[in-house]
Amino acid sequence: MTERIFSLAALTVLELSPPEMVEVAARTGYSHVGLRLVPATPEEHHFPLVADAALRRQTLDRLRDTGVKVLDIEILRLKAETRVSDFEAVLEAGAAFGARELLVAGNDADEARLTENFAALCELASRFGIHPSLEFMPWTDARDLTQARRIVENAGHPGGAILVDAFHFNRSGSRLEDLAQVAPARLRYAQLCDVAGPRPDDMEEILRQARNERRFPGDGDCDLAGLLRTLPAHVPLSLEIPTRQLMEQGVSAEARARTALDKTRALLQRI
Repeated sequence: MTERIFSLAALTVLELSPPEMVEVAARTGYSHVGLRLVPATPEEHHFPLVADAALRRQTLDRLRDTGVKVLDIEILRLKAETRVSDFEAVLEAGAAFGARELLVAGNDADEARLTENFAALCELASRFGIHPSLEFMPWTDARDLTQARRIVENAGHPGGAILVDAFHFNRSGSRLEDLAQVAPARLRYAQLCDVAGPRPDDMEEILRQARNERRFPGDGDCDLAGLLRTLPAHVPLSLEIPTRQLMEQGVSAEARARTALDKTRALLQRI
């Protein structure tokens, strides 16, 4: 049986530097990490891996010493003004870390242009052995699974994929019946967490929850069993579970990472 890949996502332990993150992943039982090469927001604390050669070397040293590998890099945003060629340095850095997956957000209301840029990014990334996955998020211009699937399929590149995040799947109202219709080759990895309570009416509250207050698998209301049964068997799982409240209570990044993995394994055993 193929052993499941578990990856520690940057957002789960965003306070850690990349070398520290690799060490925590190794100590808590992860085989992989996800590296945030580009900040998701202008406000977040960021470790400039692309610009800082010394930090890249330290991270590569920790990866080599621990045996931990890089699953994905993030986050490239396709905007109206995007020039895909500007992403080459990020892709080159990702390839140096051995990453094979790339998280992409769609932030362009012109779907035709977004589709064209996604196709161009897939072509550029293929030179580095990297596969872009378009992550649908309800506040972006790839709002749900249906739209993300349409963009990726219309882009028509074999390297393009869709990233299913359990939080966004729930909050976007996406359906398991639609997920079952997606070709397995378009689902290269998934992000796992849980979420509590009904879907808020306010998109700002959804966004706040997404970035700050998710639940560990099994601690919320998502149909994670249904989601995991519908995704391809043994798809790599990136555990993206920001829990700001626990962080502010003094729960360490290592403890949070360990809990995330323990609860994920317990969930998988139950289903």
